Amino acid sequence: MKAMLTGFAAIIVIAAGANFALDQAGFASQEVHSGPSVRLD
Repeated sequence: MKAMLTGFAAIIVIAAGANFALDQAGFASQEVHSGPSVRLD
């Protein structure tokens, strides 16, 4: 049970860290999949 909870915690930390890192690196889907003629609000 302890290993499973540690795994779940690791998944949450990795997912949050990856989301933050990719957002800061400019890999957000809005920036990747839109051109200059697309208006994003």
